[in-house]
Amino acid sequence: MTRLRTPLAAVALLSATLMVTGTQAASAAPEKPSLRQLAGRADLLVGTAVDMSALADDTAYRKTTAKDFSSVTAENVMKWEAVEPERGVYDWSKADDLIRFARDNGQAVRGHTLLWHSQLPQWLTSGVADGSIDSDELRGILKNHITTQVKHFKGKIYQWDVVNEVFNEDGTLRESIWLQKLGPSYIADAFRWAHAADPKAKLFVNDYNVEGINAKSTAYYELAKQLRAEGVPVQGFGIQGHLGIQYGFPGDVAANLKRFDDLGMETAFTEVDVRMILPADDTKLARQADDYRRLLDACLATAGCKSFTVWGHTDKYSWIPGVFSGEGAANLLDENYAPKPAYVAVREELASGR
Repeated sequence: MTRLRTPLAAVALLSATLMVTGTQAASAAPEKPSLRQLAGRADLLVGTAVDMSALADDTAYRKTTAKDFSSVTAENVMKWEAVEPERGVYDWSKADDLIRFARDNGQAVRGHTLLWHSQLPQWLTSGVADGSIDSDELRGILKNHITTQVKHFKGKIYQWDVVNEVFNEDGTLRESIWLQKLGPSYIADAFRWAHAADPKAKLFVNDYNVEGINAKSTAYYELAKQLRAEGVPVQGFGIQGHLGIQYGFPGDVAANLKRFDDLGMETAFTEVDVRMILPADDTKLARQADDYRRLLDACLATAGCKSFTVWGHTDKYSWIPGVFSGEGAANLLDENYAPKPAYVAVREELASGR
């Protein structure tokens, strides 16, 4: 049997040809569209909360934030304790840094948050506690805070979380200093003041455990219906979307969004993450991916759902391990910025459109 022999020069030429062809094919392969590109085709803003220290110090974080997201939310630097640490002394520096980053990268900005029971400045909470700030003065302080902050960012914020987490799980109003000192009218006042300061910004209520139809989300529905009937500019319902795979997926999510849609309101998922008991494994990550997909699917199925924001996009900077012991791995990218099944699920769902 005669064996065919290929001259060495011919082998070299063939190898070189294959390498060149392969290189050309690789260079010709189109880059996959980013999440923000896919979301834009679906008339949706896809956003992330931003850790400002990471944004300043981590190049990979800056790149992923700019590449994949068309909207950004300040994780902490727009909260009251950050912007007015001393009474009458404002520090907008870090919040302004985020505004500039968003402008440079063609991103919209969600404002979070004007009124909350937590992360209040010490001068305010101590003054209320010791009685040196009475109810009338507190109302004036709140009006000044909302007016000053919204005016500072006028024209730069497309959605504001005006009131955050004002209901308990059973649908009763939370016993915050605002309710105790000002009564329930503080909610309507906050929306009126914010609207007067920036009439073009969309104004939201925002809370957790309101993904499906339950006592808490129904309390928001009834509040919004009542206030809107009175002419109060409550324009959006923000669903935080902090889930844990061990608790199961909430029911009636699409139906919940629809009833706010029927009121003529916008809806938004504002703080989505899906945590798990560590360590992560393939089964847990698949379940997590499905939860992300189902939330996004409900948003895309609702005409008034205009934005879908994750509460951080990499496990490297997640807030979960510091609050929920033994839990984590809640975000779309792992600690090394590698896409997880959840990222793939979000990409595929966005690609399917509305």
